[in-house]
Amino acid sequence: MRRLVLLVPPLLLVSAALAADGPAALIPRATLFGDPERSAAELSPDGVHYAWLAPDEGYSNIFVAEVGSTEGKALTHDRHRGLYFYFWAPDGKSVMFLSDNDGDENWGLHAVDIGTGERRTVFAAPDAQVNVLAVESSHPDEILIEINDRDPLAHDVHRVDLATGTHTMVAENPGRVRFWIIDPQMRVRGMHVSNEDGSFDFLVRDDETSEWRNVAHWELEDAITSRPIGFSVDGASAYLLDSRGRNTGALVELDLASGGTKMLFEDPEYDLGDVFFVDLLRHPATGDLQAITWMRDRRAWHALDPAFEPHLAALRDLHEGDFTIGSRSADDGVWFVHYDDDDSPGAYYAYDTASRTATLLFEDAPEFADLPLAACEPFSFEARDGLTIHGYLTFPVGVPRENLPTVLNIHGGPWFRDTWGMDIEDQWLANRGYLAINVNYRASTTYGKKSINAADHEWGRAMIQDVIDAVRWAVAQGYTDPDRVAIYGWSFGGYQALCGAAFGEDTFACAVDCVGPANLVTFMNSFPPQWETRKPRFYLRGGHPD
Repeated sequence: MRRLVLLVPPLLLVSAALAADGPAALIPRATLFGDPERSAAELSPDGVHYAWLAPDEGYSNIFVAEVGSTEGKALTHDRHRGLYFYFWAPDGKSVMFLSDNDGDENWGLHAVDIGTGERRTVFAAPDAQVNVLAVESSHPDEILIEINDRDPLAHDVHRVDLATGTHTMVAENPGRVRFWIIDPQMRVRGMHVSNEDGSFDFLVRDDETSEWRNVAHWELEDAITSRPIGFSVDGASAYLLDSRGRNTGALVELDLASGGTKMLFEDPEYDLGDVFFVDLLRHPATGDLQAITWMRDRRAWHALDPAFEPHLAALRDLHEGDFTIGSRSADDGVWFVHYDDDDSPGAYYAYDTASRTATLLFEDAPEFADLPLAACEPFSFEARDGLTIHGYLTFPVGVPRENLPTVLNIHGGPWFRDTWGMDIEDQWLANRGYLAINVNYRASTTYGKKSINAADHEWGRAMIQDVIDAVRWAVAQGYTDPDRVAIYGWSFGGYQALCGAAFGEDTFACAVDCVGPANLVTFMNSFPPQWETRKPRFYLRGGHPD
């Protein structure tokens, strides 16, 4: 029986590279974990320019160039913490970005003119946070932002006039608003409100001066697999992610007058989104529904408008990776499409919708092109209570798949999931001779509400048992040496690592906790004000600190 559990910094795991003597060359950590040469490309609304993030004297900054050119200029010159969150102003004349004060998450919003380089602050306050709510090329003179300057517990919605820089409140948060919902006319017409019992309500109004009314309610069991998404072009109906009466969150249209619903699309095995995000594509000029994308073992697409399907077919033929359609020109003539791969650099393409052809813009990390990177392979197994658990395997390159030292790389959340593609930590581990295993344990999103709800009050119990069962599965396949297994994770993944050390049924020789809570009582009693609306979910699904 093992009697010693070591809690070590993650980089010390590299010393175990000697455990596997494979032919793959050692990839320097600086190459794996350094900033990519370019990333996060965004097309301007007029389709003339594009921007991206790149290191500038070691700090991440925003660059801009004309479409078709690979040579650009630095638009920002941050030398403090680097910039990572930016977007185009809807008029295409400036790029806007968020920055905080030494990690305090009090985000301020700033803009830089792409012609003159002049920088101005749209909103920033020492004790307030800005969230960007809506930016639409169909409304080039304004954007919608959320600010909690009136009450730190409540983000109100403000309309910003980009010409004058003035902002006006258009929706006051009554408390417990989880999400604001905007209609195609850039009006705040919906709010997703959390209740003390963990349920949620969807309130709507006819315009920004009328009274709110409740049009939908979700109990706790549906709260993570359901949410409002948006409004129809005519404003008479709303689109929902809805798991009521089914296991998975489906795309549903709700008639606001009658309360009747119509199924638009569903996947009986996977949710079409999660508590935070549903990727529903709409025409940038008309607002009409075009397609929806969601995550199975790999990314899936469905054309809601049959005219969109030829574009999806062309993009599937262009590249072997999983693609997402990001920024689009206001006339919908040009799209920026990003491809994710598991064992080669991701790439950005400019796609011409008229000709259905694409031009490579750049690869995210061309320095990865000739490196011995490993494939990411989906797998699934049956947990001890019969629940199907999914995950991904990343094997060392060139090493026999037997009796390998293994690291369970556990995601945070817990309402999150690992996906197919290149995970730098998994590549680092595989390159050092480890089998890296990602486990989407119960509570991981997009696998339906049965899987979500099976984790209620199972923190430190069934959730870590899923990870242990993944180890047993890998041992049974002959992949894993049962005496050389580590568990490693960040945030809730770090909590899972500590659970593996404490309750791991003698499974793990090493546990690495990165910023994971060690005490759930102190963790839940230390939530910041911005997490007020999340408390019922944590209390009812995890446990109440009192």
